[in-house]
Amino acid sequence: MVAVGRALMSRPKLLLCDEPSLGLAPILAREVLVTMSRLRDAGITVLLADQNALSALRIADRAYVIDTGRMVAEGPGAALADDRRLLRAYLGGGVGKV
Repeated sequence: MVAVGRALMSRPKLLLCDEPSLGLAPILAREVLVTMSRLRDAGITVLLADQNALSALRIADRAYVIDTGRMVAEGPGAALADDRRLLRAYLGGGVGKV
């Protein structure tokens, strides 16, 4: 969280975030994603990679699902979050491939 704060001090147009919620308590992890949404709404482009895929998809304007280096899905984040094939294959909803 301190690293994000330091990065914001330079007033970036693009913020690259790799696992910003890693190791945080669930409430704090949720707050980090809310903050990412607010930054996006303030006009900062946010490129986010996060292990909390479902929550990240729900806030993403555009999302990409990568499996072993290959893009297997792309589209609006909310649409991918509601895709049953993706949920089953990648987000703990069973076993399968897209």
